[in-house]
Amino acid sequence: MKKLASLFLALILCLGLAAPAFAEGETVAVVLKTLSSEYWNYVKAGCDAAAADLGITVTVIGPGAESDISGQVSMIEEQLGQDIAAIVCAPNDGDAAAAALSQATVPVVFVDTDANLESKTSFVGTSNEDAAAIGGAYVAEKLGADAKVVIIYGQEGENTSNMRLAGYKRALEEAGIEVLAEQSGQNTTDGAMATMEDLLNRFPGEINAVLCHNDDTAIGAMQACEQAGVEGVTIIGFDGNVSAVELVLEGKLEGSIAQQPYMMGYTAVETALSAARGEEVEPVIYVDAQLITAENAQEYLDSLSEMLGE
Repeated sequence: MKKLASLFLALILCLGLAAPAFAEGETVAVVLKTLSSEYWNYVKAGCDAAAADLGITVTVIGPGAESDISGQVSMIEEQLGQDIAAIVCAPNDGDAAAAALSQATVPVVFVDTDANLESKTSFVGTSNEDAAAIGGAYVAEKLGADAKVVIIYGQEGENTSNMRLAGYKRALEEAGIEVLAEQSGQNTTDGAMATMEDLLNRFPGEINAVLCHNDDTAIGAMQACEQAGVEGVTIIGFDGNVSAVELVLEGKLEGSIAQQPYMMGYTAVETALSAARGEEVEPVIYVDAQLITAENAQEYLDSLSEMLGE
């Protein structure tokens, strides 16, 4: 009887050793807002680097544009139907993505943009409100309390847009600066250009600075000013894209609030893997942001090249 019990115990131990908590080759799915912009390709690069370092498969996809909410939902649903260990998502619409991800039976990690999902595992990203406040405080210090500022925010109702708008307004209001208007630029260069044209017509000769949702928005605002022959407007972008930082060096943009998209992607995959293994992870993981101006722009560009192995 003792011999039989010993054999049974040995069998249990062998089975335990043969079934690791997370087998090599399992997949972490990553659904980003899009893969058609510079910023999201840095996030993808971080995800790919994590896959290589951790020895796992990471599938990174995204719709053709951030405005394609239904397309992203379809991608989420498709990935949930695959054999995945966890899913990472940067939602274009928080409610729509959360509704799709509520069906997930694997850990859910939001990256860059959070969403209201009770069952989510973690959020990895920038504190968008605090980061935007850096830009607002810079404008306040540079231009003084008499400055008149407009804010071009992102997609209507989108969580990141709401937080960046709140951060900009908080810093400006603390400095006693008047916000002439706040208006959506739809997250695109063309949309922001049209918005800025409208703002220039509404407030001719009054606008001293423009605080923008992202770098594409800042470039659209810049182009509208150029076409209207308006000079001397301080334009702040957000994301630290190479194209925008080069414009900072040229003196066409004042600055860009740089996130660390590469590190966000890497950390999100790493967090998803840990959760899939049953390890405890932090519910919120913030990645620091910094303001890029002409003073530190070249140093920042050099660091981006290193990340991509260029």
